[in-house]
Amino acid sequence: MTNNDENKALAPFSCQFSAQVPELLQKLNCTIAISTYQAGKLVFISAKDEDSLTQLPRNFHKAMGIAEDFDQQKLALACKDEIIIFKNSPELALYYPKAPNKYDALYMPRSTFHTGGLDIHDLSFGINNELYAVNTLFSCIVKIDDNYNFTPFWSPPQIDKITSEDRCHLNGMAMLNGKPKYATAFNNGNSPQSWREKITETGVIYDIEHNKIIAQGLAMPHTPRVFNDELYVLLSATGELVKINKENGTYDVIVKIGGFVRGMSLHKDYLFIGLSKLRKKSSTFGKLPFAEKANQSEAALQQYKVDVAEHLDSSAKLLEQMNATCQDAMSQMAKSTTLLQQATPAENSSMPFFSKETQEQLAQTVTLRHEKKEKKEKTAEITEPPLDYSGNPSGLFDDKKQTVTNTE
Repeated sequence: MTNNDENKALAPFSCQFSAQVPELLQKLNCTIAISTYQAGKLVFISAKDEDSLTQLPRNFHKAMGIAEDFDQQKLALACKDEIIIFKNSPELALYYPKAPNKYDALYMPRSTFHTGGLDIHDLSFGINNELYAVNTLFSCIVKIDDNYNFTPFWSPPQIDKITSEDRCHLNGMAMLNGKPKYATAFNNGNSPQSWREKITETGVIYDIEHNKIIAQGLAMPHTPRVFNDELYVLLSATGELVKINKENGTYDVIVKIGGFVRGMSLHKDYLFIGLSKLRKKSSTFGKLPFAEKANQSEAALQQYKVDVAEHLDSSAKLLEQMNATCQDAMSQMAKSTTLLQQATPAENSSMPFFSKETQEQLAQTVTLRHEKKEKKEKTAEITEPPLDYSGNPSGLFDDKKQTVTNTE
């Protein structure tokens, strides 16, 4: 690979977007932050102008839960075994070495909590600058501070021991008045990874304050959030955003997206929802209703890529053949031109311009033309006037001769 090829090499990942997204982000004056623990990145997506986006990826080991304290201009990011706190320094953003006067915010790491491996799925700032996290591995919601790796705040009523067994796959919490109010889990089990058996049928929502289940039989609930005093949840297994009836545990489907949904954030009148790609060869995700459809779509995409590649290969070969033919024709024309330029007058007169077959065809064409010329129009002189319908002379052209042209 040459240096030019290296410069043109594709980035580790790309960003594709609908036409209206840049304009929307610019008018909302906001940036989307996305964590992806498999790729180990935190990615910021912002509008460059009304027609294009800019993406800013940063590497973190198994990046998962993200929290924002808008008033304090802070971000918190849960990684494999630590939580990093960032503080915005807009003054420093103007002097960012790689791009001065380009960014309006620069989040600098200010503190790190060494938690150890907790598999933190959700993270939120609370009142009094407290930081809450969903400790999925230990099946509890915890406080993060500088006293311990974590301090348990609440665990589901069936959990009888705080241990690293991921008993119910506790994965999300909804904050209300600065405190965790609701939590989601894949089941209400109390044994190691008991939630895997019927993963699409046993999801639950807890009321943390009253320490009870308020909804159950859900399809992999994720990301509970309270908006306008209503409880919303993502059902990952069915690809739906639903509103939970907190009184009887039923729900209304707000929108069906049709993919593995998790992660959402409300900004003004717009709700942003994350959609994750299904993991290949996963026994867990292979049970999802839309998994087969997704696999079929991916297979169709792969076949389409193969078809396009074959088409391009055939086109390249055809163009190569056409190019060779054109080169041969140009070479023959050049030889003919040189031959004519070097020939003497005597040679020119005896040099046939057309091939023998072409000359015979031309001779036949000329013969046909001669035959047509020989079939000349014949004229006849009419000396008597024409008769009328009664058979008597009409009187027309009396004492005059009429020339009529007849054709064979």
